[in-house]
Amino acid sequence: MNYSKKDAKAHSRATMKGIWAAALMPFTDSLAVDEDGFRRNVDHWIGDLGIDGFFIAGKQGEFFSMSLEERKRNFELAVEACAGRAQTIMSCSDQNMDVVIDLAKHAQKVGADYIVVHAPILHFFKEQDETLLNYYRTIASKVDIGIALWSHPDSGYLMSPELCNRLADIENVVAIKYSVPRPMYAELTRLAGDRILVSTASEEEWLDNILELGWQLYLCSSPPYLIQTKADRRMRAYTDLAFAGKAQEARRLRDSLDPVRAALKGTRPAEKPHAHQKYWQDLLGQTGGRVRPPLLELTEAEKKATREAFETCGLKTA
Repeated sequence: MNYSKKDAKAHSRATMKGIWAAALMPFTDSLAVDEDGFRRNVDHWIGDLGIDGFFIAGKQGEFFSMSLEERKRNFELAVEACAGRAQTIMSCSDQNMDVVIDLAKHAQKVGADYIVVHAPILHFFKEQDETLLNYYRTIASKVDIGIALWSHPDSGYLMSPELCNRLADIENVVAIKYSVPRPMYAELTRLAGDRILVSTASEEEWLDNILELGWQLYLCSSPPYLIQTKADRRMRAYTDLAFAGKAQEARRLRDSLDPVRAALKGTRPAEKPHAHQKYWQDLLGQTGGRVRPPLLELTEAEKKATREAFETCGLKTA
């Protein structure tokens, strides 16, 4: 990080912009981290697709199958691979707060730009909001790096806009990945948009959120590198058009990607999102690789259906 704790909010407002993608982590046939494959992916994502930042070692990156040392190595690898060409936000999510803080300190040490911490699973709900305030305040007190909150149904609950508004007052809380219905994130934007950057993972909603809510940040999922190629950068193009105020042109381009979205969603088997996305990466010429147990691999029939949809979805590969 190249800012002070007191400047975290201002720094994020000035630099945390554009399209950020949640990185899948490729594994070799022996299930080792494929560092060279990851580096090649990052070079392509930055140089060919124009992606601005990367969410590292999150759920897309299969952090739950990694040791603590592997998660830390993921942070180092991402900083090295980006080499100042794109920014990084490191997922430090864990049920053990000591692990969260250890990862956060490591992210700060190795030069990450930000960290993100998922709202924890709570076993006691009588004072949920006060517990979460204490949770994030404690983490924030231990590090200087800018922190993004993350609320998702996986926690078993959603943090309310009112609670997130209170959390936005924490000095180095700079953003939130708010995986909630649109009325909730629109309300949080109204309440706290002057203190934190609000975003959500839905690519389908991204354009409207730029135009209607004034958002500057897509944070983040895998579409930026799954629905784009070097020859077909429609997400990048419609984003830039929207930022330039060219709404009609942006909507036309955004809507033209519907067949690609349908191909991805229509062939994704239940409980196999990682394997499906990695196979789609392989079809794109990226390094997808295997998934680690307990995640499920695609069957040959599922690969065939995905390949056929990929070949007819209209995504230009050359």
